[in-house]
Amino acid sequence: MLRSSQPLTGPNRKRCREDEMLLGMVLDEGERGFIIDTRSAQAAKQARMSGGGTEPKSSYPQWRRLHRPMERGRPLQESFIKLVEACNDTSINMDRWLSRLESCRWLSHVKAALSTACLAAQCMDREEASVLVHGAEGTDTTLLVTALAQVILDPSCRTLVGFQGLLEREWIEAGHPFHLRCAHSAYSHARLKQEAPLFLLFLDCVWQLSRQFPFSLEFSEHLLLTLFDNAYASAYGTFLCNNEKERCLCKVKESTHSLWAWLNQPGEKKKYLNPLYSHNVLVIWPSVEPQSIQLWQGLFFRWIRSSQYLDEAWAEIQRLAEGN
Repeated sequence: MLRSSQPLTGPNRKRCREDEMLLGMVLDEGERGFIIDTRSAQAAKQARMSGGGTEPKSSYPQWRRLHRPMERGRPLQESFIKLVEACNDTSINMDRWLSRLESCRWLSHVKAALSTACLAAQCMDREEASVLVHGAEGTDTTLLVTALAQVILDPSCRTLVGFQGLLEREWIEAGHPFHLRCAHSAYSHARLKQEAPLFLLFLDCVWQLSRQFPFSLEFSEHLLLTLFDNAYASAYGTFLCNNEKERCLCKVKESTHSLWAWLNQPGEKKKYLNPLYSHNVLVIWPSVEPQSIQLWQGLFFRWIRSSQYLDEAWAEIQRLAEGN
C-alpha cells in the first residue's frame, strides 16, 4: 500500500517521468495496481485547472484509477458541529432527533470512510494487487483510508502498541496538520477554514470496528476517547504542530513528554486494555450497511449522560477476565 499527494499534471497535462517510473517499478510485468482517489472525478478535473490533477491512463497503463469521493474541510466540520448541537439538545422529540441526525450526515461520512478503506483492503487481500491512495495534499482523507485499511488487514495494528505505531507513522509522521485541523472544538464560535475532524472520523471508524468485532481489538473505547481529548487539548507533545518539520523547529520531543510513554506505563496501560481481547489473525471485514453504522454514544453523549453504569459494568468485566 502506497500513499501520496495528487500529481501536478496541471491544465497543460504535464508528465512526470520520475513518478511514472516509480509506480512502474512497484508492479511486475503483467501485474496491475489500483489508484484510489478520495476525490470525485469532477473534483480531480477541477484541481487540474489549479495545477493539480490525477494520473492519466495513458501514462500509467498498469494502474486502474478508482474515484471514491470523501468529504473533508468545511463540509466535514459543519457536519460535526450540527451533530454536537443535535446531541446536546435534550428538548427535541424522537422525530426531530432522527431528522437532525440524518441531516448532519455524520454517519454517512463514517460509512464512506469505512467503505473506501474496505475497497483498499479488498484490492490488496483478494486481488493481491498494489494500491496507491491519494486525495489532494495526501495528509487528510488519504491517511484516513490507509490507516483504516491496515486495522482491517493487519492484526498487529489492533494491539495497543501496534495501534500507537500506526498513529505515529500514518498520522503524525505523515504530516496530518493537527494544529490546523483541531484548533477549536465543535463548541467554538470560530469557524476557521482549515478546521476539520478527520482524526475524530478515524477514531469513530475504529470504534465501529471495535463494536462489530468486540474480541479483535486489544484496546478499549477508553483509549479512543483519550486520543480524541489529547488531539484537541493535551499536556503532551504528541499531537502538537502540523508536521515533522514544525516539530523539529519547535523542539517538541526535547521540550514535551510523549503521550505514548504515559499510556504504556504498567499502571496506566491496564486502563486502556480490552479484557475481552483474543488475538485474531484473520482480516476483519466490517459491515457498512446503514443498520450496522451506529452513533458513537460514548463520545457524543458523554457530556449529557452519565457513564457510571457503563464504567461499573466494564470494571466488572475486567474483574471477571482477570479471575479467569
